Amino acid sequence: MARTESSRRKLKLERLDDALSECTRLISSGYRQTGNWTLGQMCRHLRLTIEANMRGYPLWMSALGLPLRPILRAFALPRLLAGNSIQGVRTAGMFVPPADLDDREEVERFDACVRAYERHTEPLHPHPGFGRMTHEAFDRFHAAHAAHHLSFLIPCQPAPAEEAEPVTRAAGSPGNACRSSSLTAIDHAAPRGPGHERRGCLS
Repeated sequence: MARTESSRRKLKLERLDDALSECTRLISSGYRQTGNWTLGQMCRHLRLTIEANMRGYPLWMSALGLPLRPILRAFALPRLLAGNSIQGVRTAGMFVPPADLDDREEVERFDACVRAYERHTEPLHPHPGFGRMTHEAFDRFHAAHAAHHLSFLIPCQPAPAEEAEPVTRAAGSPGNACRSSSLTAIDHAAPRGPGHERRGCLS
């Protein structure tokens, strides 16, 4: 995902439930976009990567990543988990979200996908770049991945003591206005009945 110069906030998420809570907070407070993707686009991207972890990655992607795994596991993965992810890495086309996605709808789909991931009992597929991990390790990986992207969205009503890393933005870059939603915050902890719709996710 290419980005202009932007302001980021420090954001550490330990679990996917933490990521869902942060998405709900951004829906409720509104946010200032400092990167290239909206909340809806980020949630679509995160959902697609989690689904691939459950379903399997394309063979070409795993084949390209296999020779790089020792280096990526030793250097890139620890940085991602520590909240210092390498920037400027191009996102594979299958994981690039379209424009004009609805924030609330995509957060709901992300929520449904996380619930499916939590119920998933089969071994997860090895990540093309980082290889095989336990379910718990993948949970931390997906949470850190979410934190990396969501750090580019600044809540309009920040939590106490929330910090941002100020960097001068290029003229005309995203982030000049606060994107607001008047919709009610999503209760991602609410119980799901048998008829609950799980669009775009594994059953």
